[in-house]
Amino acid sequence: MKPLAQSRLPAFVSPRTLGFLLATLGAVLFAGKAIVVKLTYRYDIDAVTLIAFRMLFSLPFFAFMAWKESRRAARGELPVLTARERVELCLLGLLGYYISSFLDFVGLQYVSANLERLILFLSPTLVVLISAWWLKRAISRRQWFAMIVSYLGVVLVFFQDLSQGAGSNVALGAMFVFGSALTYSIYLICSGELVKRVGATRLVAYAMSVSCIACIVQFFVVHPPSMLSQPLGVYGYSFVHATLNTVAPVFMLMWAVALIGAPTASLLGMAGPVSVLFLAAWLLDEPITLWQLAGTALVLCGILALAGGKRKEAKQ
Repeated sequence: MKPLAQSRLPAFVSPRTLGFLLATLGAVLFAGKAIVVKLTYRYDIDAVTLIAFRMLFSLPFFAFMAWKESRRAARGELPVLTARERVELCLLGLLGYYISSFLDFVGLQYVSANLERLILFLSPTLVVLISAWWLKRAISRRQWFAMIVSYLGVVLVFFQDLSQGAGSNVALGAMFVFGSALTYSIYLICSGELVKRVGATRLVAYAMSVSCIACIVQFFVVHPPSMLSQPLGVYGYSFVHATLNTVAPVFMLMWAVALIGAPTASLLGMAGPVSVLFLAAWLLDEPITLWQLAGTALVLCGILALAGGKRKEAKQ
């Protein structure tokens, strides 16, 4: 991240402008994952196969990042990881990027891309709720308001999906996606202290590498090796999924945080649900209705209110 932040930029591009562009594009690319997953499901493959191909193409990139970080530690540029930190990294990788991703992909078989993205966008509210219960942190009136508004928005889009005749499958898919948001929220809370000790780049590289290996192992446990033979479209979409919707956003968001800070980068992440709404209409023929627009607006307003409250707390 350092070379990017300090490199020479064109006169018309300031570091702040570049940070805004990276954060916004990273959010759009990461949110576009739902579109690519839905397109890949048209080849009649299961979630285990889909996520295995995604991780198979992603693993070389994250393994290379992990190798570079290990070399820096060997040269004394970074502290060497303790045995406990290695175990924690493995557990976080399994929780935040393996279990969470698997639940998300299963849920996408039953719900629209727009509903999936809105449910996942509830992670900040889940972090607040879990922190209140687990860490005994009080919830302010602003936070309660933000959460009520956000969940109301998801309910609107949920009933929109129900009205399209999918029935109980929508409820089942929503439960899986909510489980994904919940496990990822727990990952965020648990990684809070660890990231201070090992660094964000090393945490992501190691955790993602563990997750990739777990997904690939799961594939060979569930399916015979012959299942690696898939239509060409599956390989194409999986490569796009791994590079443009997984690896690239991770780098972009890390660089954006280095340039403009985590709070601003997280706010720009709200471009994700909005982009999915229109991408799903364009690529998946999912209709854009007033209910979806209203639900998306409510979720974004809730997260914006929540983020505003956090900024005020940080200043005090």
